[in-house]
Amino acid sequence: MTPPFRSYVLVSRKQIVRNYRSVCAVVGQGTEVAAVVKADAYGHGALEVARVLLDEGVRWLAVSSVDEGVSLRTAGMREARILVMGGFLPYEGEAVAEFDLTPAVHSLDQIRLMDRLARDTGKPLRYHLKIDSGMGRLGTRAPASEILGTLAETRHARLEGLMTHFASAADYTTDQTDVQLAYFHRIAGDLRAGGVTAAYLHTSSTNAIGYGRREAWHNLVRAGHALYGYVSPARGPAPAQLLDVKPALTWKARLLAVKDIPEGALVGYGGTFRAPRPMRIGILGAGYADGIFHRLSNRGKVIAAGKLTSILGTISMDLTTIDLNHTPALAPGDEVTLLGREGEASLDAQQIARVAGTISYNILCSISARVRRVYV
Repeated sequence: MTPPFRSYVLVSRKQIVRNYRSVCAVVGQGTEVAAVVKADAYGHGALEVARVLLDEGVRWLAVSSVDEGVSLRTAGMREARILVMGGFLPYEGEAVAEFDLTPAVHSLDQIRLMDRLARDTGKPLRYHLKIDSGMGRLGTRAPASEILGTLAETRHARLEGLMTHFASAADYTTDQTDVQLAYFHRIAGDLRAGGVTAAYLHTSSTNAIGYGRREAWHNLVRAGHALYGYVSPARGPAPAQLLDVKPALTWKARLLAVKDIPEGALVGYGGTFRAPRPMRIGILGAGYADGIFHRLSNRGKVIAAGKLTSILGTISMDLTTIDLNHTPALAPGDEVTLLGREGEASLDAQQIARVAGTISYNILCSISARVRRVYV
């Protein structure tokens, strides 16, 4: 029996486990895998994905914000380590301590803030220091000498990890990743020479794992996109892709109406599609408020009755019109696949992203909360 929803996603627990095991097999026993479940696990549902992976033995969960970390804790995930990769703002410090979160700190001032928080709460707080190795986003650019000076002044909170983030790990037309890694290693080496050794070093997310940048794996990697079945396409002379992962999510929507229109009929806002002949069309109960990109208007595809078919006209907030000329089989209430596979026809997030002019992460994270998540 299919779920009784206008639009829903099916998330395969088994496929998420398979994808996680593939990451573990690639990096080997000497490297721990942190499961990135930020942004509601890239649209897959953070609480359920985290539960599945904790049962599989994951020790680290990675989120973006304190709020996401608190949500995991209050859902009963008491034992997991939770890395807050987006750090914390001063007013969130109390929650960091109360819910035993491990923030990535991005400046020397934040190290001092963590130290005051540990002193005032009496808790042995731990943090990971993020180095801006060349992405120009979050992270400190302070030299090792200044970091060492700050660490010497702060005795309450403990530096547990050093981390950075790569800007171009799948791009082999540039040496940016090599330059970033060299900078990170230089800072880590200088800190080590100054008597500071972090328990964890981590620089790699999915693309650096997938394309075998082994020197960047260290003893912890942060697997996100791979858990959900994706590795970004490489640019340039990349090595073979190591990960065997497959999408864990299928997105369905039901037809609300099926109708025939005459040649010359206009479809959708602005009349952006004119029927070139008499046509059979279907109206889906999902639109851009559900996450179907507006830019797919007159460009995108869905799968109906096992065949790829076109989106017609401008996508509305709650409705999308599709071409059903190829089949008499579908009627109101029947399902169409927006992302997934029917027989030989398939659409994944990377294919959709190319047409929409975006990236696969954006496609997955844009599936809205009103699209029901169903776990199988």
